[in-house]
Amino acid sequence: MGGDLENGASSGGMTEVPRVTVRPAYFVSTIIKGGWQLAGDHGAVNADQAIADMVRFVDAGVTTFDCADIYAGVEEKIGRFRAELIRSRGRGALDNVKVHTKYVPDRDSLARLTLDDVEAGIDRSLLRLGLDRLDLVQFHWWDYAVPGHVEVMGHLNTLRDKGKIDLIGVTNFDAEHLTELCDTTDIASAQVQYSLLDRRASGNFAALARSRRVSIFAYGVLAGGFLNDAWLGRPDPGFDFENRSLVKYRLIIEEFGGWALFQDLLASLRTVADRHGSDISDIALRATLDSPDVAATIVGARYANRLPQTLHAFKVELTDRDRSEIEAVRDRSTGPQGAVYGLERDVTGRHGRIMKYNLNKGDNRLAGKARQGEVA
Repeated sequence: MGGDLENGASSGGMTEVPRVTVRPAYFVSTIIKGGWQLAGDHGAVNADQAIADMVRFVDAGVTTFDCADIYAGVEEKIGRFRAELIRSRGRGALDNVKVHTKYVPDRDSLARLTLDDVEAGIDRSLLRLGLDRLDLVQFHWWDYAVPGHVEVMGHLNTLRDKGKIDLIGVTNFDAEHLTELCDTTDIASAQVQYSLLDRRASGNFAALARSRRVSIFAYGVLAGGFLNDAWLGRPDPGFDFENRSLVKYRLIIEEFGGWALFQDLLASLRTVADRHGSDISDIALRATLDSPDVAATIVGARYANRLPQTLHAFKVELTDRDRSEIEAVRDRSTGPQGAVYGLERDVTGRHGRIMKYNLNKGDNRLAGKARQGEVA
């Protein structure tokens, strides 16, 4: 696992969650609670339960939360959670809690962004989250053909100098453009898709991140729930899903090598899980946690009902035999190929066509049959 580890907190007999050092005095739990699923497009959300369950995550040692300005209502929910944690546990309970949000300007606005525009976006996140300073802002840029990402990063630096931001990271930048930004800014982290199905961020990208002290936060670790026992042995469901992330990750499965190869991977993971008294999700999560490329993993969850099972991954110790069997299947994969987020940037391709690009101004268009959306 990338980064320097230290022990974290735990309670109620749950497994201890390690923390990783991103910058001096800045630690994150190696499991980060994802917030995309709380935006509502994954299904109805009971906000009160979701907020109460965030406290359960903190009690279990999962003290880092991921959200974005374009995840509808999620920053506000996390703001309510922070207020509830202070009310029920005292302000000291927030000492180890970190909230990672994103600055995702609309695609249509990229060519004309000013410092005032960027500051308005940051101020909106501050207000929603109830913070005086954002812990980490992860910057996304939709289209490299539109100049301006270096200038906008400069605006974020200005806002950091004003005390509105602590650390700056990026999400879904490729190695070439991450290098550009690292030459002008201290980039603390890069949030990218990384799993047993998608290793586009390994190799050159991971080497660059290590050399520039950029911690990789992996999302898509469980492929939107596909890396789960529930899918083992099931026939190919096709691509017609209501759930926004299932379409995205079913496309990744296709890039990986198709449904049959995916089933072979699940069968391999099930064999490994049997040896450890575990399940497929545990093994998939453990395998990514063990990667030297990855500092922390983002696991999406609306509620805490599966939290004990998620934390069970820390009790699993994969053997050389386990890893060899998993890699034997992965070695047969055909992709995904190309740069980090390269497939998703092609607006004419099947990955790009299912994206929403202007969510800050209320772009709720449906692309074809796929009700799919924001940058993760």
